[in-house]
Amino acid sequence: MKYMEIKIRGMIMWSKKVFIIIIVFVILILFVWLYVCPISPVCSNPPCTIDSNKRIKFFIATDPHYLSKDLTDRGKAYRNFIMAGDGKQLNYIEEIMDAFIYDIKNQKPNVLIISGDLTNNGERESHLDFSEKLKIIQDSGTSVYVIPGNHDIKNPWAVEFKGKKKHKVKTISDKDFAKIYGDFGYNDAISRDENSLSYLAAPSKDLWLLMMDTNQYENNMTFNRPQHDGLICPGTLQWIKECSDLAKEKNAQVIAVMHHSLLDHSQVVNEGYTLNNNKDAIEIFKNCGIELVLTGHIHLQSIKSYKEKNISIYDVATSALCVYPHKYGIIEYCPKRGYDYSTAWIDMEGWASKNNINDKNINNFKEYSKKFFENRSYYKFYDDLYDIHEYTDKDMRLMSEILAKLNLKYFEGSGNINVKEVRKSPGYKLVKSIGPDFLKEYMESILDNQNIDNNKLHIPIKNN
Repeated sequence: MKYMEIKIRGMIMWSKKVFIIIIVFVILILFVWLYVCPISPVCSNPPCTIDSNKRIKFFIATDPHYLSKDLTDRGKAYRNFIMAGDGKQLNYIEEIMDAFIYDIKNQKPNVLIISGDLTNNGERESHLDFSEKLKIIQDSGTSVYVIPGNHDIKNPWAVEFKGKKKHKVKTISDKDFAKIYGDFGYNDAISRDENSLSYLAAPSKDLWLLMMDTNQYENNMTFNRPQHDGLICPGTLQWIKECSDLAKEKNAQVIAVMHHSLLDHSQVVNEGYTLNNNKDAIEIFKNCGIELVLTGHIHLQSIKSYKEKNISIYDVATSALCVYPHKYGIIEYCPKRGYDYSTAWIDMEGWASKNNINDKNINNFKEYSKKFFENRSYYKFYDDLYDIHEYTDKDMRLMSEILAKLNLKYFEGSGNINVKEVRKSPGYKLVKSIGPDFLKEYMESILDNQNIDNNKLHIPIKNN
């Protein structure tokens, strides 16, 4: 009998241990599942900081391509990188960001939106330093919301510049991105897409932000380059519909934000810039009543629209913060009037004066950056023509000169080009008569859009 009692007690104790182990195992599985698989939690009462029927001021920036100052010694390798580049003003990116923060503190917008390519090439050090700058902005009273661009995640081009050489440095994963920028959208999201780093945010009861990750970074390391083109996968398209339904339920308008273009902004250069499946996205936006989409990626200031019967969708691409003319967008939202979009130059000169900075380039930054960008454009066109081996040096100089001047105006988005004077110029005539087809088409596409001001837009409010 005693033996049986001991055996039964042992079995009971063993059963309890097994039960406890099973419970602990189940809890661990649930924890791992919730952490690894970011489900789309929907907040029934979004943490809006701005009440209904209030005016809202948004600042919109894109493509700062920030490079940590600790990743370059400004030596030969760095200078070669800049000279081979597309006109990014990385020589003064630290000062550009600090001057932008100066503007934000002075003008006190409610919200800052940054639509991707936060870093030069996804360097972990750059991300960490950039997030510190965003913290300064947020601590000053402006809510910050960010999404990644095609340069930001799993980028094999992440390097530091030391002397004559480049050295690989750590990049970040998608999970790292959400963690580093948790305080700038992700932690307060109403909903997270389980297929990407897209999320839904509610800075105000009236206006919500659909922050979309349109990048494809899973194969970057395999192909040894950051994938340039973008798309919205079917699962994310369905998630957008669910977000729209929730917004309608709460009587909120939705502004969409993404890195890649929804619409073609050029007659010539669109592949890799416009979403691969932009027709699917347009259809979803039409059905969801989304009128305004804020984008980046193309680095120039451009506004395009899609119209069908009584439906309008506007794709507003704000110029890159790191590229001339170094502008940012401003949206003034008035509940009774609608949206008013405009642009502003970063006040580098004002910031420099306030901080007693004596640098001839910074103190005359508009002129310096204009000459820098025009010069880089000139040599880019010259190199393209040189590679064809068909032109004299004089002809290449004349063609490059007119193309660089037009490129400058194109990136400004101002449209104030004297077309008659351009068509009379020797460089224009040479491009038209003997230039390669691509440059002919590019030049004419700029002239065809010269009467359009891409720096202003009004979208009236829709009465539901």
